[in-house]
Amino acid sequence: MYKNTGSEGIKESNLIFKTQKSSRTTKGIIVGYDPGLTVGIAILNLNGELISLDSFKEIRRSEIISHIIGYGNTVLVATDVYPAPKTVRKIATILNSKIWSPYKNMSVESKIEIVDSFTAMGNSLNVPQNAHERDSLAAAVKTYKDHLNKFRQIEKRAEQLSMTQAMIDEVKIRVINGKSISNSLREVSQENIDNGYIGNLNHKTRGSSKSCHDKDVLKLSTKDPETPKVELSPEELTISRLKNKLSSQKRYINELREKNQELEAEVKFQKTEVSKFQSKMDKLRNEYSRKILEKREFASKISMIKRLQNKYSQERSMRLELEKQLDPNFGLETIGEDAVELKIITSFTREGIRESSLLMKISKGDVVLLENSEGGGSNTAAILCEIGVKAVITRDKISDPAENVFINCMIPVIPEDSIGIERVAQGSYVESEDLDGQIKKWMEKTRKQQTTEDKNKLISLVDEYRAQRRRELDS
Repeated sequence: MYKNTGSEGIKESNLIFKTQKSSRTTKGIIVGYDPGLTVGIAILNLNGELISLDSFKEIRRSEIISHIIGYGNTVLVATDVYPAPKTVRKIATILNSKIWSPYKNMSVESKIEIVDSFTAMGNSLNVPQNAHERDSLAAAVKTYKDHLNKFRQIEKRAEQLSMTQAMIDEVKIRVINGKSISNSLREVSQENIDNGYIGNLNHKTRGSSKSCHDKDVLKLSTKDPETPKVELSPEELTISRLKNKLSSQKRYINELREKNQELEAEVKFQKTEVSKFQSKMDKLRNEYSRKILEKREFASKISMIKRLQNKYSQERSMRLELEKQLDPNFGLETIGEDAVELKIITSFTREGIRESSLLMKISKGDVVLLENSEGGGSNTAAILCEIGVKAVITRDKISDPAENVFINCMIPVIPEDSIGIERVAQGSYVESEDLDGQIKKWMEKTRKQQTTEDKNKLISLVDEYRAQRRRELDS
């Protein structure tokens, strides 16, 4: 069901339509259409006369079509926006008519001006009662004005051919559908002659088809165009126009108030929605922050677990290494049978030698390793000579007096970095072959030095003896 906000016009127009359906030719109409929940429909005939102005709420499309075709053959469907809405295009397709829309959306001010100008030219019984009727009427009137020049040309030439109003409507329809004025006049005249509708018309008949557009005005009527119209004086027209304009302005103010109330309600609703979305955003933000904290905490715990695992692996490796070192037999399998154990002297002093001798049981023929030769001299070297060690391996350079003592005792002094020492468990070992090679090298080097020194001493003695003999001879 739908609500008709202007039902009187519809009832009267339906009576007209019933009469028209029995006529030979259906009159052409221009339909102004304002779509939406409430539909506005304005219908003009091709003489620019308003024959219906209504608005309907929650109306079905079939009811819209039924309402429109009751007034005639739709030639143009007019809209006040560009491009034409989808609903308007569908209505035009069903009515098999063209769509006429402005090159840009019509402003509210321009629509009010068009409607006020139109209603000021006749009675004000059919003044638009709401924005939907106003917009549809403005679209229909604007479309009619866009075609007015062609319509005037048609009427002027049709008057010369003594055409009836129905024939003039048919010519206008054909011109709107794309045919030329000349062809349309010729075709309509010929069709009516063939059908016997045109005979010898007298001057009176021709005079009765006078154009309704002698003045540049648009007629307003809710009845058949042939019904006599009331002539108004200029003052009455001015008063009527001003009253219509005042009424229109009041309606516009009421519309603005209603629109303002709607906008305030919309603002309130949007604020509520914004508040809801804000609450939702806060909740999501808190949830997001909580998840981030959980992820960070999780990542921190994973990192801690990895550190603990690495530390555990390191300590486990260290423990295994210590266990191996504590094992007295650890590493011995890697030492050859001819390996020589080194007796370690931590400090090259009398006390250090005594402690190491007790701990390591240093005896004749042992090879000792001096970890620190600092403080050692000829006396400490003489102790090792008395023990009768086989060789001395030094980690750093020993003093010259100590080295001279070892040379005199023919005890090889071998730098640690020149011989391979293997530390196994709690002991240090060298391969006997490697040790013998270093000892042999030291012996050869020392003998050469001693030979050179002996030779130099001999030469020095000979030179000294010769010098003494010369002094004796000279005296």
